[in-house]
Amino acid sequence: MAEIIRMPRMSDTMTEGVIVAWHKKVGDTVKSGDLMAEVETDKATMELESYDNGTILYIGVDAGKAVPVDGVLAVIGKPNEDFSALLNGTTTTTTTPAAAVEPTTPTATLPIVAETTTTNNEAANAPKPAATLDITKMQEVVLMPRMSDTMTEGVIANWLKKVGDTVKSGDVLAEVETDKATMELESYVNGTLLHIGVEKGGKVPVNQLLAIIGDATKLDVPAIIASANAIANGTPASTTEPTVATPQPTAPQPTVTTTTTTQAPELLEENRFIKASPLAKKLAKEKGLNIKTVTGTGDGGRIIKRDIDSYIPTETIVTPMAVTPVPMATAFVAGAGEGYTDVVNSQMRKTIARRLSESKFTAPHFYLKMEVNMDNAIAARKALNEVSKVKISFQDLMIKACAMALRQHPAVNSSWMGDYIRTYNHIHVGSAVAVEDGLIVPVFKFADQKSLSQIATEANDLYTKAKTKKLQPNEFTGNTFTISNLGMMDIDEFTAIVNPPDSAILAVGKIKEVVVKTADGFGVANMLMLTLSCDHRIVDGAVGARFLQTLKAYLQNPVTMLV
Repeated sequence: MAEIIRMPRMSDTMTEGVIVAWHKKVGDTVKSGDLMAEVETDKATMELESYDNGTILYIGVDAGKAVPVDGVLAVIGKPNEDFSALLNGTTTTTTTPAAAVEPTTPTATLPIVAETTTTNNEAANAPKPAATLDITKMQEVVLMPRMSDTMTEGVIANWLKKVGDTVKSGDVLAEVETDKATMELESYVNGTLLHIGVEKGGKVPVNQLLAIIGDATKLDVPAIIASANAIANGTPASTTEPTVATPQPTAPQPTVTTTTTTQAPELLEENRFIKASPLAKKLAKEKGLNIKTVTGTGDGGRIIKRDIDSYIPTETIVTPMAVTPVPMATAFVAGAGEGYTDVVNSQMRKTIARRLSESKFTAPHFYLKMEVNMDNAIAARKALNEVSKVKISFQDLMIKACAMALRQHPAVNSSWMGDYIRTYNHIHVGSAVAVEDGLIVPVFKFADQKSLSQIATEANDLYTKAKTKKLQPNEFTGNTFTISNLGMMDIDEFTAIVNPPDSAILAVGKIKEVVVKTADGFGVANMLMLTLSCDHRIVDGAVGARFLQTLKAYLQNPVTMLV
């Protein structure tokens, strides 16, 4: 039986994915586990594998195009199988015929789904709608769980069971990936796996159908699936089926390329030693680009996919006429014409924009600045590192100092809840980390109760996971206060936007030597500028100022944090 492959939700913020490349075409035979396509999300470029054996009957979108979550990507089934019924109710805008299959066969053309139009007679003869089952109360129905407070959907990274397998309560059914972590999904009932609702690589919104486990003789599986689809589409479980127009042969569309140069084999080989992502190198090779001429915008100048996509070959640069020579001066010749490059926002960037816009324009911000003499902190850190088994950083000292200051000023360790203010008994300090496409905030739980060595050890683990997208949900949620440090990037001072649900965020600049007045005249001191951004709905000016005074005292005399 033919199966639809839909665009999976590969992160909690993903709304659509871009087909980077198809590795199969209509008419090809595929096996379970075969690579079908590469899909770009807001977090990464991932491989979409086939979860079944069969023939590709239909491809719903061309490479380079975006597909909404749950949009139809392809149909897999038996050769010449009629799959038009599967696409009822799905409007398609792109057709991909198979070049090697005759246009008269079902696999050579795409059915064009028309809008549902029902005459009075047809409506009278239509079957009566079936009652919708309440699948949320059925223990045999496995729904996508919410794995974090911001999660709206999950991606099936891998199925560990297949239809027909016997499962027991506690068995791992699948691995589910969000934009921050990959977690195991366990069965909570005994029975037979009767249905899998989405293939490996597919995305599923929270509370929507993942699988059905039970006794096939006692469950009406088609009715459960119909109810789940009705809930997902926001429509009754049974509706009038749309009319499917007669498939028409569609001529293959020519491939459009924007490059005019061909890259020599030696240059393709040399591309492997350029600082670029594997996907960027692959796209450069396919487009015949000299990747050395591409400017990287990733971390440390690393060339990534968007750099290849936005690259403009020198042959297309428009050079205006030279300016009329001015006496006694060299004539100006523009290196390039006016222009710009549009880069589509990633899903992570969209989420950052949405959440911080809500914070900035909802929470009334005010800012408090204070200079701190770090001479004693520098000496204390040096002494600590002589005995500590793990290197302690200034950020580790800052996390510990903030946590202890929060213990003395609980009003700063609070959240605005609308009708009330929630003050936390625990202290969880978030430390913002820059990743390729934005920011993520690993959280140090109970930071006030941990030693500096424990914080340093945890920091090494959390920061590594953050940059490799392996943080688990409990490692990036639950913060009650956040620190953003740009001192290592040579920033003297800056202001940060409060990270919800916190009431404040601390912006840390660099430690720099300045001339100060001493009892004997003038000397040099290592000074640090701190800026506290506060939500004025919770934190008043005096409250924030007292917090900074306590923090300053800890940093200027670090030994007080050890007693």
